[in-house]
Formats: sequence, C-alpha cells, structure tokens
Amino acid sequence: MNKEFKSVSPDEAVQLVTSHQRIFVHGSAATPTILLNALSKRKEELENVEIVSITTLGDMPLADESCKGSFYINSLFVSENVRKAVNSERGGYVPIFLSEIGRLFRKNILPIDIAMIQVSPPDRHGYCSLGTSVDVARPAVETAKFIIAQINQQMPRTMGDGQVHVSKFDRIIEVDEPLPQVDYSAKLDEADYKIGKFVAEMVDDGSTLQLGIGGIPDAVLQSLQNHKDLGIHTEMFSDGVIDLMNKGVITNKFKKKHPGKVVSSFVIGTKKVYDSIHDNPAYSFHEAAYVNDTAIIRKNPKVISINSCVEIDLTGQVCADSIGSYHYSGVGGQMDFMRGAALSEDGKPIMALRAGTKKGKSKIVPFLKEGAGVVTTRAHVHYVVTEYGAAYLYGKNLRQRAHELKKIAAPEHQEELDKAIHERFGNFVYPFR
Repeated sequence: MNKEFKSVSPDEAVQLVTSHQRIFVHGSAATPTILLNALSKRKEELENVEIVSITTLGDMPLADESCKGSFYINSLFVSENVRKAVNSERGGYVPIFLSEIGRLFRKNILPIDIAMIQVSPPDRHGYCSLGTSVDVARPAVETAKFIIAQINQQMPRTMGDGQVHVSKFDRIIEVDEPLPQVDYSAKLDEADYKIGKFVAEMVDDGSTLQLGIGGIPDAVLQSLQNHKDLGIHTEMFSDGVIDLMNKGVITNKFKKKHPGKVVSSFVIGTKKVYDSIHDNPAYSFHEAAYVNDTAIIRKNPKVISINSCVEIDLTGQVCADSIGSYHYSGVGGQMDFMRGAALSEDGKPIMALRAGTKKGKSKIVPFLKEGAGVVTTRAHVHYVVTEYGAAYLYGKNLRQRAHELKKIAAPEHQEELDKAIHERFGNFVYPFR
C-alpha cells in the first residue's frame, strides 16, 4: 500500500466539521460508518450541520433523535436508516432525478463544504477509487471545499471515472472492515419468481438491461439463464449480474456504448459482487449524470428498463417515492431509464410490481393516496407486470388502460377495481380496433 500520506484518528478527522456546514456523505456500500460515528460524538458542540446523501447503509447515528438541532438530514433519496428523521422536523426530502444531483453541487444550488467518503487504498500512483459508489460522489468530491476520506483495505478498486488522487484529501483515516452486505435473492418468493418469468419472456437476446433495486430484479435475472448476449447499462446492480456474467449470458456484445463492459454507477450486494468488481476492467463505473443520461441510454439496442413502485393507479400513474405523504424512498433513476428505454430502438420500459401489499391491499388502485408523489407519469408507462401477467398500456386511452391493469390485479381485488372503472368511465365499450 502506498504510504505517502498521513492518517489521523477518526475523532481528529471530523474536527474539520464546524456548525452550519453542509456535509456530503458517501452512500450505499461506501457509507463511511467510522467517520459518522466519530462525528455523532460531537453533537453537543455542533449545531445546524446539514447532511446530504442518497441511500446510506448501516447505522446512521446523525439521524438519531438525540441529534436534533445538531444535525439536519436533508435526504436526496430516503433510505431506511433516515426515514424517521426525514419525516420529522429533524430532516427533509429533496425530490430530484439521480442524474441531476451532481448539478445541484456543481451549480452551487447545494454547495458542499465537506465530502465525507470511503475509498480504496491508493495504487502505486497514489490514486484511490470511489469503489462501489461513483454515482453522485464524483461531483461531490470535485466541488467540496474539503474532503475527509476513510481509506478501507476492503473497498474494491473499480474501473471507470471514480479515481481520486490521495493528495486531494484534507483528512484521512485508515480502516480495515467489511462493507455492508445485502442479499436480495434470500427474500424471493413464488410471486417474485412469477414476475421474473413474465419479464424474462419480454427480453430478446442481445438486449441491454437496466435493473432497479430489490428482489424483483434478482428474480428477473434468475429467469434469464437461457438468454444470449445480454448487456448491462444500469444505475446499480447486485449479485445476480455476476452469476450471468460467469455463465456467459451477459456478454455486452451488442451494446453501442461501452461494448464488452457492464456500465453502472453503484453496486450493492454481498462479498461475492464486491470481490468480482475489484480491479476488473469488465465493469466500468461512472457518475450518475452520465449513466442515467437518456441520450446515452437510448444509443444501446433493445434497452429493457425494469423498475418497481409503491402503487400504480388505473390510468398508469406511478408512485415510487412515498406512501401517501410519508416519504419512503426517492425519485432516483426510474424516470431516467423508463424514458431512455422508450427512446431506444425496440426498447421496453417495464414497471414490475407485486399485485398486493404485505397487508393484502391492492397496489393497483383507482386513485393514488392523498399526498402521493407521481414519479413516473402515465405517459411514460408502457408495460406493467405483476405475478398475474403483463399489461401493455402504450397508445391506449384511460378507459382501456384501466381494464388492462384490472386484469393483472390480484383476483380478490378485481371486483372492487371493476366497480371503480364503472364509476369513473361508465359501461362504454370502445368500438374501434
């Protein structure tokens, strides 16, 4: 390991933080937990320190109720560990496309005082890698007045544009600890596999895939074992991509942008995926402004965008960031890829969701809940898939869409939806072809 730098203790590193600053926190598997814990110990001496980030993993001590007045969680994508704070006076949620977050930093709309990041050890030239999360960390690092880096021996070095020279860091701590792991495949059930099968039937050989987060994308990947020459251009991926790479199903052969490479902006998974991407030129990580650019996405052939949501109404409006007015996740990159896939030659934007909630309520609803955010508009939705089948909405009027969506709702909810359709649209039968 290159030792041409001086490291300090975590407590000393976070002394750089002062009251009324805005701090960017590296996200997902790159969440700098040691630094966050050290910073939380200063809660009695700091006030109104704004924390901005996308999804973070592990404990978030700065979001604890005891930190009220010291730290304010201004989330760009709400993760579980900050959800309670964001839905209280201790935090807030900024609705923003993942592709545009870097612009907030670069245009000084949300200027960053300190970027708190986790990186790989420097190579022999002194360059560290942003590792598992280049996404919005790249613009944060470029624009921050100061950078505090947590150099982790176990952070993979990824290829692409996530390299940062160690000389750019104002404070450095050294750690040797495993990254947080998430195994989406462990939670799959029969409904997920049915959805995966329906989606897989819509994927042609040579397609380029974008995968959202969670169990359904993993179920789709497990249903693609017999496909050929698939490509990956996605904002994030997990372990399922590694399995298909090893089996030769994913070759990236027919991609127009970065042929032969998996392109992504971040990764979340188990140690298997972290080990696979380390120093591996088959994977290329870039900031979200590039990966999620519809002009880039559409250049690839047969882009299949697979995303999910909280609920969808009978006209095709998609809520993906809130449960009513309760902020649950974020806008993220769903719209970027839904539109990019629609513009791709023979592309297919797919909204895949379970027909019902864990409490047995329908996710296909007459109207979105009061306060719900429309992340993807009805004009952007082409295909909707549940465990009961697939609905094609593109080019259909509102009445036709409602009938198509009712068909893929859970059987126990179809009568209720049929009644809602009748109340809204009457008994009119569409007389044309």
